[in-house]
Amino acid sequence: MTDLGTTSRPADPAQGARRRSAAYRAARAAWQAAGRRTAPIRVLPSFLIVGGQRCGTTSLFTALSQHPGVRMPLGRKGIHYFDVAYHHDLSWYRGHFPLAVPGSRVITGESSPYYMFHPLAPERIARDLPSVRLIAALRDPVERAYSAHAHELARGFETEPFERALELEASRLAGTGALLSAAGQPEVPAHRHQAYLTRGQYIDQLERLEALVGRDRIHVVDSAVFFETPEREFSEVLAYLGLPAADTIRFGQHNARPRAPMPGSLRGRLEEHFRPYDERLARWLGRPPSWRT
Repeated sequence: MTDLGTTSRPADPAQGARRRSAAYRAARAAWQAAGRRTAPIRVLPSFLIVGGQRCGTTSLFTALSQHPGVRMPLGRKGIHYFDVAYHHDLSWYRGHFPLAVPGSRVITGESSPYYMFHPLAPERIARDLPSVRLIAALRDPVERAYSAHAHELARGFETEPFERALELEASRLAGTGALLSAAGQPEVPAHRHQAYLTRGQYIDQLERLEALVGRDRIHVVDSAVFFETPEREFSEVLAYLGLPAADTIRFGQHNARPRAPMPGSLRGRLEEHFRPYDERLARWLGRPPSWRT
C-alpha cells in the first residue's frame, strides 16, 4: 500500500558525489597521517617514471605494478612530490610507500610525468634520492602535443582549439620557469598544462637529467615500440631495475582519448618544428626514435 502522507524524492547525484568525495578525502587524509607516523620504517622509491606526459607512463606503471618484485604506493600512480608538493618534507613523501620488510628484495616507485619537465624537480630528485633510477617514456612529439591538448581540454585546463593553443604557447609560458624557480611558487598552471610543443622537445629535458644523475641512471622507453612489442621492451625495463623476468604481466594501453585526425598540413609544420630536437635526440640515444625511422 502506498503511503500518501510521504513523498519519495529521487536521489541527488551531485550530493552523493560530494559525500563520496568527502569520504575519500577523509580516508586519504587518515591514510597519509598514518603513513607519516610510520615514515621511518617505510622505503623510499628505487625508481621514478619521470615522463613524458601522454607518453604511455600509465601503461608502463600498470605493467610494473603487476610484477611480484614491485610494490607501488597505495591508491595513486603519482605523488608529485618533487614538482608541486615539495613544500612537504621528505617524511611526508616517504609515508606514501610500503613498509620496509627485512630481507625483502621488493622495490617500489612512482610515476609523476611532470618531473622531467618541471624546472626544479630533477635537481630535487638528484639531491633527495641519490641512487634512484629514472625511466623516461617518449612518444612522437606531434602526437604527444595533440594528445595533451585533448587531455587538457577534457580536464578544463584548456579552452582554445589546438592550433590557437599552439600560437599562444610562447606567450602563455613566458616567465613561468622563473616563477616556478621562485620560493613559495609550487605551481604555475600554464607551465604544467599548456606546454604542448615545449614538453615534446625531449632532448633538452634528458640532457638536464643526465647532467644531474648521469646517463646510466636514465632508461628511455619509446612508447610506440613498447606498445608494438611490450614483452621485449618490458624485459629491458626489468633488467635495468634489476628485477627478474615475470610471465604474468598483462599489457594494455591506458588513458587513450579519442580525437579527430590532425590536418596533414599542420602535422607537416609540427614535424619540421621538432626535427632539430629529434636529430639531437637520435645522437643522444645512439639511434633514431621510432617516429623518425
